[in-house]
Amino acid sequence: MQNKLASFIQYSMYEKRYSKHTISAYKTDLLSFSSYMKDMYEIKDVKKVEFFHMRSWVIQLLEDGLTPQSIHRKLASLKSFFKFLLREGMIDSNPTTKLIAPKAKKRLPEYVEEKQVEFLLEKIEFPEGYVGARDKAILELLYATGIRRAELIGLETRDVDFSAKTITVLGKRNKQRIIPLSDFTLDILKAYMNVREETFPMGHLYSLFLTQSGKTLYPKLVYNVVKKYLSMVTTTDKRGPHTLRHTFATHLSNRGADLNAIKELLGHANLSATQIYVHNSIERLKDVYKQAHPRAKDEKNEE
Repeated sequence: MQNKLASFIQYSMYEKRYSKHTISAYKTDLLSFSSYMKDMYEIKDVKKVEFFHMRSWVIQLLEDGLTPQSIHRKLASLKSFFKFLLREGMIDSNPTTKLIAPKAKKRLPEYVEEKQVEFLLEKIEFPEGYVGARDKAILELLYATGIRRAELIGLETRDVDFSAKTITVLGKRNKQRIIPLSDFTLDILKAYMNVREETFPMGHLYSLFLTQSGKTLYPKLVYNVVKKYLSMVTTTDKRGPHTLRHTFATHLSNRGADLNAIKELLGHANLSATQIYVHNSIERLKDVYKQAHPRAKDEKNEE
């Protein structure tokens, strides 16, 4: 099974060009499955794997305390692997076709209220110098565009077009998308880039955002920056870069933006991934209704 796993990983890396995060997840999930097959059933040949073996693995994952969301991801890895094996003629049938993941309760994405974001970007004072200008530009760009952390890190100075008022983003599977920028966002970026040029005048530094030592940002640094400043304005449990992505999409949805437009801005492959923000907006409307409408009170709870 190990050789076939290696072939699948190579295929995912060089032909499908999946992200490092996806490749890492595939490796972890499939090695876990392979170990379970070997330890529980002494199966080393992938051709001998049947549906009930997989179902047994799912049950074991549940008993180990994994959430339905985590199991769903592992099964997605497994299905991709067996689909690859079938297409390459390494197996005669796909035993994952009837495999169903445990149902997970749909959780609405957490986001920051508009007033809180406005206070953060307009009222809070950022430190003088390069780091302060950079951190403010990072927060502004994440909220103004909804881009992912990896997309932010991958930005180069040439990706910002001040005349066209757009930014070009390289998303998942190397798909480019162009996102419009407001004058407000452009002003913050321009101020940052002026400080950046003064601090790092060397022309070979292509990355838009740099560390204090002039190197390309790394994921943990971006996370720490966002968490630090979001902690000043919100008590929501999740305060990382993805929270600002959720905030961007939720605020657009709340203000009536077309769902397809939000999908394109986020770089989603299909509309189903974007529809969760409509649910966020509906829940918000329910709260407003309950608080404001005289017929919305629960009379049963009133004395």
